[in-house]
Amino acid sequence: MPKSHTPSSTSTPATRRIWRKPLRSAGGLAVLLAAAMALPASPAWAVDPDAGPSNLVPGRGTATPVLVEGLREPVDAKAAPADAARRHLAAHKSRYKIPRAGSDLTPLATTTTGRTGETVRLQQRYRGVDVLGGQYVVRMQKRDGKRVVTGTSGHYFTALRTDVTPQIGEDLAVRRAVAATARRLNGVLDKSRAPRAEDDAATTGLTGEAKGLVVLPKGAGVLAYRVTVRGTAPGTGAPVVEEVYVDARSGYPVLQYSALKTVAAPAARTVGETAEGPTADAPPPVPAGLVPETGSGTRLSGAATALDVAYDPSTATYLLADAGRMRATTKNLLATWDARGTSVSEASGRWPTGIKMFSSPTTAFGAVATDSGAVDAHWNAGRVYDYFKNSHGRDSLDGAGMTVNSLVGVTYYGLPYVNAFWDGTKMVYGSGDDEFKPLSADTDVVGHEMTHGVVEHSANLVYAGQSGALNEAIADYFGNAIDVTASGTPMGDPAAGLIGEDLCRTKAAADCALRNLNDGATTSKSFLGVSFATDNGGVHLNSTIFSGALWDMREDLGGQLADRIVYKALTEYMTPIDGFTEARNAVLAAARALGVTAAQQNTVKRSFNAHGIVPGWEQALGVDSDTLFGGLNTTDSGVGAGGGWWTASKSNEDGSEPYSVYAGRLDGTGGAKVISPNDGRYHTGPATDGRTVVWTAYGPTSVDILSRPVAGGPIKTLYSSVTGVSGLRVEKNTVVFEEYDFFGGRHVGYQRPTDKAPVFTDGRKWNVLTALPSISGNRIAYAKLYPQGGTYRLGVEVVDLTTGKAVLAENLEEPQGLGQTGINGEKVFWLSDTDDGDAGQLTIMSAALDGTHAAAVSSEHKPGALIATDLTVSQEALTVVGLTPDTRYRNESLPKLWQLTTDGSRRERVSCNRGEQSYPAAGAGRQVVWLDATTGSTDLVVRDRPAGTC
Repeated sequence: MPKSHTPSSTSTPATRRIWRKPLRSAGGLAVLLAAAMALPASPAWAVDPDAGPSNLVPGRGTATPVLVEGLREPVDAKAAPADAARRHLAAHKSRYKIPRAGSDLTPLATTTTGRTGETVRLQQRYRGVDVLGGQYVVRMQKRDGKRVVTGTSGHYFTALRTDVTPQIGEDLAVRRAVAATARRLNGVLDKSRAPRAEDDAATTGLTGEAKGLVVLPKGAGVLAYRVTVRGTAPGTGAPVVEEVYVDARSGYPVLQYSALKTVAAPAARTVGETAEGPTADAPPPVPAGLVPETGSGTRLSGAATALDVAYDPSTATYLLADAGRMRATTKNLLATWDARGTSVSEASGRWPTGIKMFSSPTTAFGAVATDSGAVDAHWNAGRVYDYFKNSHGRDSLDGAGMTVNSLVGVTYYGLPYVNAFWDGTKMVYGSGDDEFKPLSADTDVVGHEMTHGVVEHSANLVYAGQSGALNEAIADYFGNAIDVTASGTPMGDPAAGLIGEDLCRTKAAADCALRNLNDGATTSKSFLGVSFATDNGGVHLNSTIFSGALWDMREDLGGQLADRIVYKALTEYMTPIDGFTEARNAVLAAARALGVTAAQQNTVKRSFNAHGIVPGWEQALGVDSDTLFGGLNTTDSGVGAGGGWWTASKSNEDGSEPYSVYAGRLDGTGGAKVISPNDGRYHTGPATDGRTVVWTAYGPTSVDILSRPVAGGPIKTLYSSVTGVSGLRVEKNTVVFEEYDFFGGRHVGYQRPTDKAPVFTDGRKWNVLTALPSISGNRIAYAKLYPQGGTYRLGVEVVDLTTGKAVLAENLEEPQGLGQTGINGEKVFWLSDTDDGDAGQLTIMSAALDGTHAAAVSSEHKPGALIATDLTVSQEALTVVGLTPDTRYRNESLPKLWQLTTDGSRRERVSCNRGEQSYPAAGAGRQVVWLDATTGSTDLVVRDRPAGTC
């Protein structure tokens, strides 16, 4: 089965992943429960309506504070909690700047803490439309017929001014979202996308579902449709779930990230999870009349253990179904299901048909339940449930006694699946392989997965960027806390901070562990700036910075107190789009609310300080490149260079405006000039040859290719597409591009100054796909998938636009996939994949312009081969975006720029910047301009020569 090598794809085989998510103490002791529920010794009942807050933290980009502490303000004790909370906000309009608390804030949930605590979560609505991440929390205490507000926190955006009337229809938003996802996943032209019949043409394997309008809280606000795109990735068939936010005026996908909580790590095994979301099918009905019993089984470690099982009188068998823990409340189960032979695509966001709970004719569950990981999954699920119930008074993952379903033995299309996930309703554990046991075999993995359910039903931290890293960090923290407590491992043990170390079959724990919370990661030395296309903005890459701070705090304060602080911060203070700084404030506030001493507060502060989580930490990240244009605030828009000029798209400072195309000189002299019109469309994907700039403009009815001279002049519309275009290149007013459609078709077109309309190299035939074009010396090159002899072949075609002659370049080996092409005055270059059994490396190929003398500039079969995803070429050098196969996901395994001589005799790193490097464009000689995410922003940077070794 061919594979995709696009780094933003979610399609990397599970056997080559590193667990980025589960992102990145059992028992029923009455004394522990009492301690968790006890009220702190606080002056909450010394009501002083005139006293202001003891601590108020202002928000960024909003007049509403993100944290208010130390209140003792009375509020209506007879009203419903949500009504009382909103009345408090309305009564203190000068503090909160919320003009219509009754109508702008709708109740989400109210939870109780102990006997008197009330936490109300409110969703911000702007003119009747939900605001993404707009959530405000009001904390209250009610006792003896009185109620006081003790504090508030969250994000309410006061700067919103946008109109909420969409200018495009829902159908167009869905089509644009599906097309954008298909384009993101289809970086490589892959044989798996070969058309099957004329009436079928190609197919994306993707569908979109509109989830309504939302306001993105950027500046004055961006009205967008939220579209969930589902399907399978080309090449691998791996499940795809993308959250795409499509601007409701222009139809441009302004925000897109994978909702699958998995991360593709080259040549590595991954444990991950899918994002929240409703299942397509419900589990079968639970048999009536189940009787709780005590059973037994053996864990994969070899330890015999008691199991909470149930007797099913209808079948006279025993089930791995714990009917006892919630018998006094919801009567729901902790159930473990046999999903052996079920593929991950069937279990992700849906209920697989035909699976049953593990059963046994006696209370003793045998080898099948052991070897599949069912015994471990069931035993561990009980330990995690007990931890949250006994330590924090939480009944199941949602706090209201929801069923806990665990599916074990899931495969990857029949192959070993080294992965695990929480999909919003259940846990799914992979089968493991020769190196890793089934993923349910480690308590901290199960604890991590189930904690994601707790996070989803409390702060619901958005799984992208810093909030996603917090999601990972908290899941890791509690998974580890439960594990070390259950095993009796002291925090001082060198293995105490390891995640997944008990999964190892042959390696030592430290060599096999998926993460280490005691890795010393800090913002200054470890934070990696990446786009949402990579690890959803670093949710796993950056998680141990925060989880490390929490782990240090636990080591110093002790597990019981630290766990209470973190749980309180999560459930009563944090909101969906909190970052590291807000989360630090939440933990500190939770500690103060629990009445910890001043010395203990200083311990908490020191833990965060030691990991660099301090106000303004984002400003301390350095680079070795020259910044040409900073803070672009764009997504899915590349860079162009040529003739001593660069061109790129940029939004405004908060990213709320439609993008404009700018151009400037590569030597940095002079200022950037605006090239595109300010007409409300999104102007993206520009290219230049130093004379002309071409780009795409996304509007409500079409996606247009526009051009304008660098020196100024009229803007011309060259072509209008109803679907979309990408890969623009220009040379002497000849433009080449790729048009893609909603069904997976890809066709390269070019337009010369004398052409009234584009010429498509493949004639737009249903059975031919062309993609990934380049241009130089009045020649164009592109990848081509075409039928021959009853099968499909792949090749790189070069067309001389002067003569119209087309030649196919020689192949050294039959490719399964082809990547980006590049061409200069002497050769054509391209990326080629011929080996499905490696970790995703590609060969960098070259040939003469007549297609002869094919050679491997860098072979995928040799040591040091790169997992290359993009290519650009000058007369002297070629530069690729490449990842190095790595068993750990870290800076070195991020997309980096590598420059090679055209004969491959020398290879160097273009830049040693920490973070993601993408969209390179070659200038003259060895100069390269690219988009760099090191600083956490997206900056256009340049280097005139490579940095060498890093």
